[in-house]
Amino acid sequence: MMLRQDDEREHKLETHDGKEPEIKLRSEYLKPEFLIDTVKLEFHLEDDRTIVTSLVAFRRNGNHNKSLILDGGKALVLSSVSVDGAELTGDAYERRDESLTLFDVPDSFELSIVTHIQPDKNTTLEGLYKSSGNYCTQCEAEGFRHITYYLDRPDVMASFEVLIVADKDQNPVLLSNGNLVEEGELGDGKHFARWIDPWPKPSYLFALVAGNLACLSDQYVTKSGKQVALNIYAVEKDIPKCEFAMQSLIQSMKWDEQTFGLEYDLDVYNIVAVGDFNMGAMENKGLNVFNTKYVLADSQSATDTDYDHIQGVIGHEYFHNWTGNRVTCRDWFQLSLKEGLTVFRDQEFSSDLGSRAVKRIDDVRVLRSFQFPEDSGPLAHPIRPEKYIEINNFYTATVYNKGAEVIRMMHNIIGVDNFRRGMDLYFERHDGQAVTCEDFVAAMETASGVDLQQFRLWYSQAGTPTVLASGVYDAANMTYSLTLKQSCLPTAEQPEKQPYHMPIITGLLGGNGGDLNVQPPEGSVKYPSGIMLNFREAEQTFVFECVSERPVVSLLRGFSAPVILETSFSREDESFLFASDNDAFSRWEAGQTIARDSILKAVEVSSEGGLYATPQNVVEAFGSVTKDSSSDPALIAELLSLPGEGYLGQFMKTVDVDGIHKARSDLKAQIAKEHYASFLEVYHRSGGFQGNGQEAKALRRLKNIALSYLVASGSDEANTFMEQQYKTANNMTDKLAALSELCHSDLEFRQEALSDFYDTWKGNDLVIDKWFTVQAISERDNALTDVITLCEHPDFTLKNPNRLRALVGAFSMNNQVRFHEKTGRGYEFLSSIVQKVDGLNPQVAARMVSPLGQWRKFDKNRQILMKSELSKLANADKFSPNVYELAHRSLEC
Repeated sequence: MMLRQDDEREHKLETHDGKEPEIKLRSEYLKPEFLIDTVKLEFHLEDDRTIVTSLVAFRRNGNHNKSLILDGGKALVLSSVSVDGAELTGDAYERRDESLTLFDVPDSFELSIVTHIQPDKNTTLEGLYKSSGNYCTQCEAEGFRHITYYLDRPDVMASFEVLIVADKDQNPVLLSNGNLVEEGELGDGKHFARWIDPWPKPSYLFALVAGNLACLSDQYVTKSGKQVALNIYAVEKDIPKCEFAMQSLIQSMKWDEQTFGLEYDLDVYNIVAVGDFNMGAMENKGLNVFNTKYVLADSQSATDTDYDHIQGVIGHEYFHNWTGNRVTCRDWFQLSLKEGLTVFRDQEFSSDLGSRAVKRIDDVRVLRSFQFPEDSGPLAHPIRPEKYIEINNFYTATVYNKGAEVIRMMHNIIGVDNFRRGMDLYFERHDGQAVTCEDFVAAMETASGVDLQQFRLWYSQAGTPTVLASGVYDAANMTYSLTLKQSCLPTAEQPEKQPYHMPIITGLLGGNGGDLNVQPPEGSVKYPSGIMLNFREAEQTFVFECVSERPVVSLLRGFSAPVILETSFSREDESFLFASDNDAFSRWEAGQTIARDSILKAVEVSSEGGLYATPQNVVEAFGSVTKDSSSDPALIAELLSLPGEGYLGQFMKTVDVDGIHKARSDLKAQIAKEHYASFLEVYHRSGGFQGNGQEAKALRRLKNIALSYLVASGSDEANTFMEQQYKTANNMTDKLAALSELCHSDLEFRQEALSDFYDTWKGNDLVIDKWFTVQAISERDNALTDVITLCEHPDFTLKNPNRLRALVGAFSMNNQVRFHEKTGRGYEFLSSIVQKVDGLNPQVAARMVSPLGQWRKFDKNRQILMKSELSKLANADKFSPNVYELAHRSLEC
């Protein structure tokens, strides 16, 4: 592949081994040439020389005489290869860096391979590695090949039997997939455990954990009466922090039975919390490996957001037991088949257990903050990609979050009952199989009788569509005509887009704030949340009849389609929706639109040298929300939250980083000053609540948004509240909120609070991560200098993904005004970190590249600086395929 640089010279890009990376194409998928029925693995665990013996039953798939080509990692040391008990000589096979080819194999045979690996030298956190003294595996997507030679692809499924042998004193706990069938002593201080997983699975779902771990145990009885042992393993000091995760697991199991009729299918369900992990968690069959961030919590060290995330991620990995494990993806292009569907399921689970409105707002905010920029940049790709170099680069917000939105649209289009029937049919057809996104949509089509042919474009087209809405009320004929136009900008290799099938849930509000009782347009569907319009054409007009008064239109309720909505509606109508819409999401969206338009107008006027006066009705609209005592306090907090700076930048042709920051800060300060008394009353009214119940969490959320407004007013009294809250808070949510506000300031108490927080929590890695993050997202002028200095802190390490994300990731992704400093120091800093991390952990390094890939959105000077750093990454002497792919794609024009 070729890359054009600024000076128009062409450079051939190569990876660590000097070879141009291979591009994998979905169109070139071929069925596996061999299949596997059973796998027996034996591990003799030692840090510097773990011996892995595999005994695998192969059979030829079809009528051919091709050689068997197995995947393997460069670090594997091959000891022996045997077929049906006879050891092979060197001319019977060929070993390359990443493969092992066996010539002239029988149609069916048992292959035994012995390899040596070094878990203690494995910094990639892929395959088998050591984490805080314990052995751990991560095999998704292609990590199993770093353990032994194998057909490491998701459409090769087999039952596994695993024998683990290790030193008993150092590794008293020995875990793998499935059910424990045997354990015992071996002498010489060794012991063993044998696990059998009866359910066929691909190699990416294999897991092994061994070490000195303590356990929290419980049990669950399924609806059919099956008793399941539940265990959460962690280091002993952290076991008291596992209780909430255990309750979340039990709630997940119950919810999946009640909502989808799905029971757990093994005798035991194990979770292990590890401190060094590339992902949030992994759904390995019967043995989930979790980042400690999504397991450990107590009232003193965890925030309300931490609790919400733990509940959601525990649910997500459990729900994968069926949507990902029992039915898995045929190839990695189909990744959203399991991830998009399972994100949708965990979102619904969290919504049912908490505030549905607030959960929906949170999910949309994440989508807009991370996926929308991905869709508008050089890394845009459909939720089912057509090609990739490194599959780990496609664990993206598009595959996960937009993938979930596509499932949600299907749910909206066919209805909840048909969706459940479709899920039942999907499992009936495909249990125990590796299938495609098309198979899932086909099940939904059959179950509902709804034609989803056009809807399939959501799987193949990249980019975020824009919907332009306008309407006309005809009082004489009592009709309202709503015209929608859709478009989608060109993306790489897709210059033209076909119209999507979008569900647009709509309400027509009367003057009293309630939905008018109207005759819906032909072909629409009435739901409790509104009238769903099936929007299929580039331009389409929907006529509502029996409309008794001029309505105010509430569009895209519940964010029923992942689009950018542009309307010709007046500010008065938006203010009415903000005050009165009975759809919580649309009410929030109206407030976001009011604030967004005001902030962007201020940026525009300021850039032309003028002075912008915020319309009083904008300030009053937000002030009036503080007086709403009838709504969920957590929703009120969301209604008061201004759109983020990154999101605001998406609406500018050229992002004015400094202008957005100033205009947003000015608007917040103006609202705060004019409604100071109201925010003060809200702050005092919402304080003092303890516990993890929904009411207490909601009130803390409202209290802390009120604090942020009080501080924004510049009041000395507010600074006192901030300091006092930090000193007296009896929970991490309130303490961290106060510390975050302090970190934006230059108050003398700021450094005292940071020192106190560190001294109090040093040794607690998850809390110290928060300490790094609040400094990384500080709006102070010298935030970048602080971040660079923090990279030299004794508690900072490039080897731990959580710590990297807490400092470097938080700064580059969430601190727009300081990362995009005019000098380009932020870009240079990020590039240098990526280069260092790439030699340790390519997966994590690659995920840090994306902020630089947004260079097209910025002014000419910043473009030059960002592209310069990307070029350094793309043309380094050595780099991984992970970084190669993202740096190269980011530079493509």
